[in-house]
Amino acid sequence: MEQRHLGRTGLRVSRIGLGTLTWGRDVDEHDAADMLKAFWEAGGTLVDTADVYGDGEAEYLLGQLIEGLVPRRDLVISTKAGSVPDPDRRFNGSRGHLLAALDASLARLGTDYVDVWHVHAYDPGTPLEETLQALDLAVGSGRARYAGVSNFCGWQIAKAATWQLAAPGTRTRLASTQLEYSLLQRGIEREVLPAALDLGIGLLPSSPLGRGVLTAKYRNATPPDSRGASEHLAPFVAPYLDDTATRIVDAVQTAADGLAVTPLQVALAWVRDRPGVAAPIVGARNAQQLIAALSVEALTLPDEICRALDDVSAPVHRYPDHDWSTL
Repeated sequence: MEQRHLGRTGLRVSRIGLGTLTWGRDVDEHDAADMLKAFWEAGGTLVDTADVYGDGEAEYLLGQLIEGLVPRRDLVISTKAGSVPDPDRRFNGSRGHLLAALDASLARLGTDYVDVWHVHAYDPGTPLEETLQALDLAVGSGRARYAGVSNFCGWQIAKAATWQLAAPGTRTRLASTQLEYSLLQRGIEREVLPAALDLGIGLLPSSPLGRGVLTAKYRNATPPDSRGASEHLAPFVAPYLDDTATRIVDAVQTAADGLAVTPLQVALAWVRDRPGVAAPIVGARNAQQLIAALSVEALTLPDEICRALDDVSAPVHRYPDHDWSTL
């Protein structure tokens, strides 16, 4: 698998990442082991997790598989901290919480460091400089090699980068940002992506298959074994089952038919090769699903198909979005 630099850093990651959102909950240890082995054998290196995935079980399960199945040195492990199970405060970006969460993540993972540590979301209740100081301390202590953010909007990324650039060489610069990005969700192109490109921050798209909808599995009905049929994940899929999504999925299916590939491959190749993207994060239920996604390595979409998909899925840009002067 091709390796790419993560933003403007020396760290290289596989251009497809393995997500673990459902590990320890919907994915058991046997399927997780099969997927990690298949991913590693395909040349994959980037494995993404978070302290809240499966209430910590995803990290624990990954930790159990490291060394016994795949050497730690062969993986680039990314995790996140900041989400909390508190109805009055969804995110906690305080220095104390973040550093304690990192220590707990390292214990579950059974490793001395993570390669990339992300703040899971912006916390309006904590001064941003306090949150960013936690990144400095994590990298300075060697517990994290690189730092990033997740689910920050454009002005939040720019504010964080400005604070870091105010003291070059002494503050940890953002290596990456993780947000949802697919043919069904192109909102980050308004401000987040231009900011990331300008600042040299690598993009790690989550839900690159539109929460599974871009595989075309929902075109005629909801498969009983799909996320859309799951009690706790159906609300996650539902927003992408509208008429707009149907038109985009039809276009993806048409492109797939013309190229003699699958809709999954078309949708994943499109987002993988967008400007600024380092590695889409792909989740799967089993090794068979994952191997189907990894087969995209051999596919590069023709320019005319990319343009057609761009047109059918184009987000609406209006003043004062990026490039408003051209509207």
